[in-house]
Amino acid sequence: MSKKRFDCYAENTAAERKSIVPSFQHNTSLAFKLPVLIGLVLLLSCFSAMAQKSRQQLEKEKRENMERLQELQGILKQTTEQKRASLGQLKAIKQQINAQNRKIDLINDDLKLMDSELTELQQAKIALDKDLDKLREEYARMIYNASKHNNSLSELSFLFSAPTFNQFLVRYKYLKQYTDEREKQVSQMKKVQSLMIAKSNSISNKKKDQENALKTRIAESKNLEQLKGEKDKVVQELSGREAEIRSEVAEVRKANKQLENALTRIIQREIEERRERARAAAREKAARERAEREAAARAAAERAKEKDNNEEITKAEPPTAKPEPKKEELNNEGMNEEEVTLASSFAANRGRLPWPVPGFISDGFGTKEVLKNVYQENQGVDIQTNAGTSVRTVYDGVVMDVTNMGVMRNVVFVQHGDFYTVYAKLKNVNVRPGQKLKARDTIGVVATDGDGVSEVNFQIWKNTSKLNPETWLRPR
Repeated sequence: MSKKRFDCYAENTAAERKSIVPSFQHNTSLAFKLPVLIGLVLLLSCFSAMAQKSRQQLEKEKRENMERLQELQGILKQTTEQKRASLGQLKAIKQQINAQNRKIDLINDDLKLMDSELTELQQAKIALDKDLDKLREEYARMIYNASKHNNSLSELSFLFSAPTFNQFLVRYKYLKQYTDEREKQVSQMKKVQSLMIAKSNSISNKKKDQENALKTRIAESKNLEQLKGEKDKVVQELSGREAEIRSEVAEVRKANKQLENALTRIIQREIEERRERARAAAREKAARERAEREAAARAAAERAKEKDNNEEITKAEPPTAKPEPKKEELNNEGMNEEEVTLASSFAANRGRLPWPVPGFISDGFGTKEVLKNVYQENQGVDIQTNAGTSVRTVYDGVVMDVTNMGVMRNVVFVQHGDFYTVYAKLKNVNVRPGQKLKARDTIGVVATDGDGVSEVNFQIWKNTSKLNPETWLRPR
């Protein structure tokens, strides 16, 4: 190579290295940061969902509410098959209105969540646009610098014009890194372009989902108005039969009072028997301790007498006493260990007890207005269900009594230590007093009244105190 050409090569090489190396370093930095940027873009869409209700939780609530609506529709269908309106039908419609309102609320939550998701998708797409612009700009700079290099000197000339072998290796490594970086740049651009296409498709699909949700909300709002219209018709018909309804409510109130009195007598008798057992156990314990003290005093007197007479006493093993039968331990209220454990376990399951029948609470605990100026009192809760449904116990226990009480139909009382559960309005019963039961055992079948209403009256007592069963049952 002539000296003039070598000088030209040297100038070109220096210029190329000044222009290409900074670009290469910048691209290397960008290539290093790009996966992090892409990861941040992908995570960006999660922030809004974390702040609000998660998509998974929302879908679960929507599914559960739909199942509840279907259950209510099945129960309501039975009550509407009768020719006249009833309080049971009114209660079922009110529950369906509540479930329908819940469905619309969930649709609104869904729309809010989709708005947030759509915003995050658009922000992610904008961020990807910026990243792609940077990649294209850097790639163009690399191509431009590479074209300048190729115009002035070929890669082979660049390599073989190295003055030393070490310089040859440095130049080879430099060219290889530069080529690899260009390939990485192309690969990164393809990745970003694929992400952008995916985000664009997601945005399009999300907008369609929003449109469908809006249409669904409009349709469900119409269904809600229809239900409210049905409720108004039933209320109007029932109001026209106010005297009859008052008579029915009075009859139920009378039956509830009879049931309360019967259960109170049973519980008070049981409490008194437990107290008597506790008193008897206390008397027996006192007598036993007194006898032990007297025996100890006599033994001490005999030992003293033998010592005074200076008699030689041969030590011998005392005779083996026969073990006394184990006494049943009773607490202050007269409950044995098994009853105490059962009562404690029952109390620990507050809020987790299974339902005696599937359905919905048609009439809650306490006094409430069922029609204008018509009030009804409930010692427990009424659970409306489908005709022919089996009634099951909510916990282990013992059947205390089985009786029939007019409009309350067959009634089963079950004891759980000092807790008691009551199952009324049963068509038939298949248990007997004194029978031990396990949780979920079948005790009978729900009764259906003349208006087509099938419901169980369920009560929980702690001794003679009435408790609200709704706070004890598992949430639905």
